[in-house]
Amino acid sequence: MAISIKVGAAAEEEKAQEAQEVSSVPISFNLNIRRSLDNDLLIYDHPDVDIVVKSDKIVLFPKEFLSDIVYDTQDRFFRFMRKKGIINPETTRAGNVYGSIEALLVGKEEERRQLPLVVMNISKFIEEERPYFEYVEKYKQMEEDEYLDPDRADSTELGEVPQGAEKGGIRPGFGRVSPYFLSYIL
Repeated sequence: MAISIKVGAAAEEEKAQEAQEVSSVPISFNLNIRRSLDNDLLIYDHPDVDIVVKSDKIVLFPKEFLSDIVYDTQDRFFRFMRKKGIINPETTRAGNVYGSIEALLVGKEEERRQLPLVVMNISKFIEEERPYFEYVEKYKQMEEDEYLDPDRADSTELGEVPQGAEKGGIRPGFGRVSPYFLSYIL
């Protein structure tokens, strides 16, 4: 096996050529992303959280309200980014806004030119999560359809059920007085 070493201008030319070959590979993905007035990237694709990429950190905000589902999403996100080497795991902490979690990006400020890499990994995370939130949306739609348009076996027409003195589990004459005496007959 031969080892070749290039020094000086030849090494610089080969390094520039390799960098150009690497940067010419197109990678495409779709995100609902905006740039704020102070050049932060705002990503709105995930249904549970909004993702903000600042120059030195990533912050996740709950969309509507904080719940266990939102916290689990934030935890999965930062675990994913830690495994990809995007964030420093020891800098993950609660943000100054209620329910937000933030982590610092890897590298020093002047070395940090990895914004496309960060956004690409966020896109990968959202693509991994997409089956989960599509399932939740389909389930909610199925539940709504069940309530608004039930099957023939699960519903009755008006007037189909005959009247009676006692119906179901609520018997007339029973009342609830206090937590210590559950029921009595009137």
